[in-house]
Amino acid sequence: MQIQTNTSSLKNNDLTANQLRASILKMIHAGKSGHPGGSLSCLDILMSLFGDIMNFRPQEPEWADRDRCILSKGHGVPALYAVLAECGYFPKDWLMSLRQLGSPLQGHPDRFRIPAVEAATGSLGQGLSIAQGIAMAGKLDKKDYRVFCIVGDGEIQEGQIWEAAMSAPKFKLDNLTVIVDYNHGQIDGRSDDVMSLEPLRQKWEAFNWAVTEVDGHNRVELKNVLSKKAPGKPSLVIANTIKGKGVSFMEGVIDWHGVAPTDEQLAKALKELGQ
Repeated sequence: MQIQTNTSSLKNNDLTANQLRASILKMIHAGKSGHPGGSLSCLDILMSLFGDIMNFRPQEPEWADRDRCILSKGHGVPALYAVLAECGYFPKDWLMSLRQLGSPLQGHPDRFRIPAVEAATGSLGQGLSIAQGIAMAGKLDKKDYRVFCIVGDGEIQEGQIWEAAMSAPKFKLDNLTVIVDYNHGQIDGRSDDVMSLEPLRQKWEAFNWAVTEVDGHNRVELKNVLSKKAPGKPSLVIANTIKGKGVSFMEGVIDWHGVAPTDEQLAKALKELGQ
């Protein structure tokens, strides 16, 4: 199948990544609320999916044969919006309307306002079930599209995640790939302290998933693993990431889970990002 993705707008370089990180922070600052930490941690994953892996048509967002990306950790949607705008799904000047009254860019993904959004998410734990349903539909319809689902590490403490984890291998959904944004942080603290996930790899392997582990900020590693499927099995990618990636005073700091930067903090961050 011919690749439809506009890779020229999502080149594998630090300049593009820093531009999108700056957009994320500026839109959260403009909206005076949002989740910078988890948005910055999952950006490279989204850039890899839309820049290196997925087939899609920005001018035809509901193209039947497109690959699907479900952002189950819906609070990270500023990263998704930045990538979608870069791909040409909507004008970049929309980004500064994040979370504002009447804006199509809601604080969590809204499929009815943005057709490129595959599912309304944000009630944590539900996105994987949606992704599994779409993957099952693809199998039934004999379609070749792939379904990617990005989940947070705090999110996979939810029971519904494990129901889907148990059932996806039963249906041999090798068109489904789940990516864990493993930044070790959630709103209540470090995920290791709130509810430890370890041994994470062995748990998913015990449920009969094909599991790999990568540096979630390395586009080469991401492209290599996300381009592959395991015959007859769903895949899980543990992407080791840093909350607040790219901004020194945000990196690894749990307090940046859901706080908008002040004018001074934004200026400092943009300087670090070369913007």
